[in-house]
Amino acid sequence: MAITSKSYLSVSNSAILNSLLTLINERLFYNNGQPVTSPLMTVVGSSNEYPDEDEGLEALFDRFLLRFEVNYIGDENNFISMLKGNGQDQTLPSLSLEELENLQFLCDMVVIPDDVYTTLSAIRNELKDEGIRPSDRRFKQSLSILQAKALTEQRQEVKLKDLLVLEHTLWETIDQKNRVSEIVYNHGLDAVSKKIYEIENDIKDVMSAVNDPSNEKTDMVLEANKKMQVMQKELKTLKTNHPTRKDIDDAMSEIREKQRKISEFIIEPIDQEELSF
Repeated sequence: MAITSKSYLSVSNSAILNSLLTLINERLFYNNGQPVTSPLMTVVGSSNEYPDEDEGLEALFDRFLLRFEVNYIGDENNFISMLKGNGQDQTLPSLSLEELENLQFLCDMVVIPDDVYTTLSAIRNELKDEGIRPSDRRFKQSLSILQAKALTEQRQEVKLKDLLVLEHTLWETIDQKNRVSEIVYNHGLDAVSKKIYEIENDIKDVMSAVNDPSNEKTDMVLEANKKMQVMQKELKTLKTNHPTRKDIDDAMSEIREKQRKISEFIIEPIDQEELSF
């Protein structure tokens, strides 16, 4: 069961919204005063504004574990595609209830090592020094986010870099977002991992550009190869200084694989799933 609440601040008053707290927390819905067990799995909400402190919605807002701000379309090509209605006939990915339950079971099996707990405590202390105080409940529930992040990368153990997803979890007000991101980023990655993370994001950008049908393919492939070569040199320098870091080898292998894919792009279009990192 899933509940979707759209623009909840404009369509509901605080009393109605706060009545959802028991449903979200205990999975109980009170029907004429009688508690009814509800098989709630997901709550998705959207709003055009953030809760005002005077509205008494802080407790409800705290229940939404992942928070994303969705801006207007930035890329011009994507904006034009939206205007033309491109992609409306595409089949969207789907997930059956059984598949979701299996994934939840596997997620619970993902191990969280002690260094992740220690780092979470350090993040909490630094956020507190900045006057940012996510609830203890939010930190506890964030563990499931970390487990899910590891599982999506087919790992059975959470890594420190998985903490980066918490930049979408630990802020309370919009003005805290940038500082939260900085603190999470600094604790979640060491110097080498930060560089690898930046390169991985650069690879995603390069592959996205290569796969953009509006770009001239030959020029884009040549430009992509040049960028990949620069990335390889940076990783080789890292490897020289940190010879025991296997994650550097993994990143270099990934770049070589992407170089092979983009070299074949002019001959045969690349499956988007093969481009995903």
